[in-house]
Amino acid sequence: MTTLSSNAFSIAPDNIRTLALTGAVGSGKTTLAEALLVQAGAIASAGNVERGSTVSDHDSLEIKAQHSLQSSLMHMQCGDTRIHMIDTPGLPDFAGQILPALEAVETAAIVIDAAKGIEPMTQRLMQYAAGCKLDRIIIVNKIDAPDADLPALLQQIQQTFGKECLPLNLPDAGASKVVDCFFNREGHSDFGAVADAHQNLVEQVVEVDGDFVERYLNEGDVDASELHAPLEQAMREGHLIPVCFVSARTGAGVAELLDIIVKMLPNPSEGNPPDFLRGEGDDAVPEHATPDPAAHVLAQVFKISIDPYVGKLAMLRVHQGTIRRDSQLFIGDGRKPFKVGHLFLVQGKEHIEVPQAGPGDLCAIGKVDELHYDAVLHDAAEDAHLRLAPLPFPVPVYGVAISPKRRGDEQRMWEIMGKLVAEDPCLRIEHVATTNETIIYGLSELHMRVMFDRMREVYKFEVDTKPPRIAYRETITQGAQAQYRHKKQTGGAGQFGEVHLRIEPLPRGAGFEFADEVKGGAIPYQFIPAVEKGVREALATGAIAGYPVVDVRVVVHDGKHHPVDSKEIAFVTAGRKAFLEAMRAARAVVLEPIAKMQVTAPESAVGAITGDLSTRRGMVTGTDGANLGNMVVQAQVPLAEIAGYQARLHAMTAGQGTYSVSLSHYEIVPPNVQQQLVSEYKVQDED
Repeated sequence: MTTLSSNAFSIAPDNIRTLALTGAVGSGKTTLAEALLVQAGAIASAGNVERGSTVSDHDSLEIKAQHSLQSSLMHMQCGDTRIHMIDTPGLPDFAGQILPALEAVETAAIVIDAAKGIEPMTQRLMQYAAGCKLDRIIIVNKIDAPDADLPALLQQIQQTFGKECLPLNLPDAGASKVVDCFFNREGHSDFGAVADAHQNLVEQVVEVDGDFVERYLNEGDVDASELHAPLEQAMREGHLIPVCFVSARTGAGVAELLDIIVKMLPNPSEGNPPDFLRGEGDDAVPEHATPDPAAHVLAQVFKISIDPYVGKLAMLRVHQGTIRRDSQLFIGDGRKPFKVGHLFLVQGKEHIEVPQAGPGDLCAIGKVDELHYDAVLHDAAEDAHLRLAPLPFPVPVYGVAISPKRRGDEQRMWEIMGKLVAEDPCLRIEHVATTNETIIYGLSELHMRVMFDRMREVYKFEVDTKPPRIAYRETITQGAQAQYRHKKQTGGAGQFGEVHLRIEPLPRGAGFEFADEVKGGAIPYQFIPAVEKGVREALATGAIAGYPVVDVRVVVHDGKHHPVDSKEIAFVTAGRKAFLEAMRAARAVVLEPIAKMQVTAPESAVGAITGDLSTRRGMVTGTDGANLGNMVVQAQVPLAEIAGYQARLHAMTAGQGTYSVSLSHYEIVPPNVQQQLVSEYKVQDED
């Protein structure tokens, strides 16, 4: 582990650049990161994804998959400028790694494979970055691909994302190099004359500044070296989205891209920093952090990494102030500070200890158990209630019931799952009491498979998995009465209790009511709680299909007792059996959970989606327009019919569809479904 001195590490915020490399899987982000690190002199030679020797894809699972599964931090020094760079996964299944990375930087660099063109994930990432109000830059990679049509791709980019997508440079000499068209007014490229591209850029940039517009109209051109302020403003406002061409494999355009990062991308005092919120709920007011090294500290944890040997590492973005070794920091509204023992710069799997970190720096703090994703760190009491607005994470809807392979390992399983959930905001674990199952929710089958692989490889722990049980319920459709006498004689003191009760249906969602209308001491008052206990036992286990009973009122109105043999256990049994008898006479039915679904997909797929939902016994309740040509389909679908929906939606929408699920209400299952559930319960009961 390298350690840097204060002098070697100290740098002004204006000389810091932060960017996240994002893009569809296979677009070459990791290879591009290697090329930039080599160009800046941060590493001696570029690693290789296939050989598993890159800086960012260092995890054993990433090496096997040959693509990124987690976000990875890197940094490089280019002259007086420090560049923090985050390599992110390219699959939507790992949104829990992508979105926090975008929140930690000023610029989202969206990488496009020149041969594949704009993919669904490209559109999604552009939308995410716009939602975060980030500066955006499009990097067209693999320009040397033999089947790449670069002019057509640039036209497609402008048609999809707007005319504000303009090239800062253009391929030249058969895509073996690139030629600048911002500072350069003359020359030729593979696209034709550079002058036209230069003119389009300058006109787009000067539009945000009235003084430059007037100069441009009077003089016919403006020296591009004077346009940094309007260029930065145009990018910040989304009025300009630069497009750069590069081949990470051959190195074409890599030096020029590094120069663009240094000269044109925003520093921490520019761009659109995320809004902190002071207060809670509707009373919260936005508050901007100031990138002043001398101000009090404001920082946010955007990633947690837990290693069985190294421990917890919290990666954070410093927005304001300076964090030093031995600093005393508070976590959110916590009243007890922690001491910063070790502060690191992260270079893939390498940790470089540094004495301090200022505004714009991405760094890491080790071995502080209380740190968690999205924690706000500060050193001033007045900042105790500052927080960042939550990110629009997709809802984890793919659930798997898990149990440890070895009996008795339940506690260890929960500890390991807790660590995995801490690392990924799109994982959720819960224990469902009604089905007595532990269920882990993620974004997809792939997301879950990678999580289980990590559990097996990193923690040497395995679990059994199965689909979660559907939380059916039972209820009644009419009133009924029943009585039951429990009598047991074993030679000594016996057991005796007789219960007469009636049951009545309640409105859906009302739950359970118990009433005592016994007159004349037919059942002594001290045994009434025992009757209720027996009824509640029957409620929990069900009467016809083995599911909990809901929405029923039970009235105990008569019974008998014996002065010697009546005991609590006798009335528990009699209450339970009388209730079950009444349930069978009250036309009991099974209820199923109905989910409220919201499906977002391209407009062209709406017909297929609504048709598929109808085959799942679903009811479409409405459709609304969304952005980028998408539609939102609202529907109510039985939860039992949603199994396998993700794969089906992926097929219908070419991977562009997403959906969320929440419980709406319960409804009576169709007769054929009830018959099947009752039959299965009878078979199980006989076994």
